[in-house]
Amino acid sequence: MRVVSNDYRMGTIKTLLAGTAAALLVFVISSCSKTGNASPTGLNIKYEILNLSPDMLPVDLFIDNKQVNSSPYIFGVRQGYFYVPSTDVPYQIRSVEYSGTTYLTRSDVLASGASYTLFIVGALADKSDTTIFTVDTAAAPTSGRGKIRFVDASPSATGGLDVLANDSTLFSGVKYQKISSYIELPVGNYDLKIQPTGTATVIKELTPVTIQDGRLYTLYTYGYTSRADTAAFNAAVITNK
Repeated sequence: MRVVSNDYRMGTIKTLLAGTAAALLVFVISSCSKTGNASPTGLNIKYEILNLSPDMLPVDLFIDNKQVNSSPYIFGVRQGYFYVPSTDVPYQIRSVEYSGTTYLTRSDVLASGASYTLFIVGALADKSDTTIFTVDTAAAPTSGRGKIRFVDASPSATGGLDVLANDSTLFSGVKYQKISSYIELPVGNYDLKIQPTGTATVIKELTPVTIQDGRLYTLYTYGYTSRADTAAFNAAVITNK
């Protein structure tokens, strides 16, 4: 008859316990990876907030009722893209000054590997506050070219805006809250002029804007032509890719 020592028994028990613990750990990790709170690296979704509402004051972004930004979004100030921590909804724009007050809510379906921008436009005073949501990914341009599009986020531009690139019409009649398609341009520097549709009056000029090979850009307008303060009509360019 074989005699099994107590030390041998204890070693076997410890081995079994260690194996069980490892199996449980794998199960827990596997279960966690199936929740909606996937990691930013796994989601690979870029998102940007642009606060273009002059009277909304600083705002925060809450995703699934959790604040995700470290600095508030201020009128006209870009913070750039960030990786979303979760695709759970809702996405809420909340007041910094009036804690807990939700101004705007969205429940968009976001795709892995894509980029998005949320433009906050309009005004609280006349209850015209709303959002413009853009998908910032598109097919790559032809070699030696870049792509640019135009978002009219200026409430003053109700009759539409035209954009000229080196004095040639690039976009025509783009109305408030509308988004043009991407247009290819050869690599180079461009003077971009913006004017109300049907007029030759240039209300904003950006010079020079450099178009690089393989890049995607968004030109956007905001503010009011009737104002001369910080909420005056303006324009800027985002590099989407």
